[in-house]
Amino acid sequence: MTAVLECAAVTKRFGSLAAVSDVTLAVERGARHALIGPNGAGKSTLFNLLAGTLKPTSGRMLLDGHDVTRRSDAWRSRAGLAKTFQHSSLFLSLSVSDNVAIAAQRVTGDGVRMRRSAKKCPGVDDSVARCLEQTGLSARASSRVSDLSHGERRQLEVAVALATEPTLLLLDEPTAGMSAAESGSFAALVESLPAEVTVLLIEHDLDVVFRLASRITVLHLGRVLADGDPASVRSDERVQQAYLGTAATEELFLPAGTS
Repeated sequence: MTAVLECAAVTKRFGSLAAVSDVTLAVERGARHALIGPNGAGKSTLFNLLAGTLKPTSGRMLLDGHDVTRRSDAWRSRAGLAKTFQHSSLFLSLSVSDNVAIAAQRVTGDGVRMRRSAKKCPGVDDSVARCLEQTGLSARASSRVSDLSHGERRQLEVAVALATEPTLLLLDEPTAGMSAAESGSFAALVESLPAEVTVLLIEHDLDVVFRLASRITVLHLGRVLADGDPASVRSDERVQQAYLGTAATEELFLPAGTS
C-alpha cells in the first residue's frame, strides 16, 4: 500500500500556543482512516492544515507524493483533495442537482458558471446523476437545498465532493448534530463509497468511528497519542484515559469480550 497523504513533524503555533505539535501520520490509499481525540486535541487545526486553509509553522505534507506544505486549498482541490466542513457551504437557494452540477463543472473547466445544457457541458448531467445515486439523493434532485433535513444536507455535501472526482475525501465532524438514525445512515453512505476514494474522517461519534475506520489516529493535546488498527486503539490504556468522562465512552473502550 502507498500513502495518499503524509504528514511529517507538522506543527502549528498560534503565538506561544502549539495547537498541533510534531504530528506525523500516513493515510494509505483506499483506507477509511479516522482522526479522533477529546475536545482541544487539535483535530480541527490539523484538518485545516491538511485542507490548506492554514499553513503549518513547521513540518511537511505530501499529497500523492507532491509536496503541498505551502500549496493553497484550491491547488489541493485540483490535485484530488475534496473536503466537507462542520458548517455547510451549500447554495441554499439552488436545487440539489444544481449544487452538484456546479462542482462537476470544475472538472470540465466551467466551475464558475451557472448550469447550462448537457450538450454544452459534456458529462456534467451524468456526473450529477451518479453522485446523487451514490449518496441516496436521486429523489431529491429538484428540491431546494433549504428544504432538506440536516442529514440530507450532509449527504449532499458528500455528493458535491464526489463530483470533483477526488482521490482523498476529508470529512470534518460529518455526523455533528445528527440523530442516531441519521448517523447510522451516514455511516452506511461512507461504507458504500467507491474503494478508490480514500477517506480521512475527523469524528466525535465513536460508534461511527469504530464502524467505519480501518485505521485510527488519536490526537491528545496537539500530539499523536496512538495510531493503529481499531482493536489496538480500543485497548490502548492511554487512549482510554484520554477519553474518560462518560459512561458511554468508557463502555466503548472496554476491551473486546468484557462487560
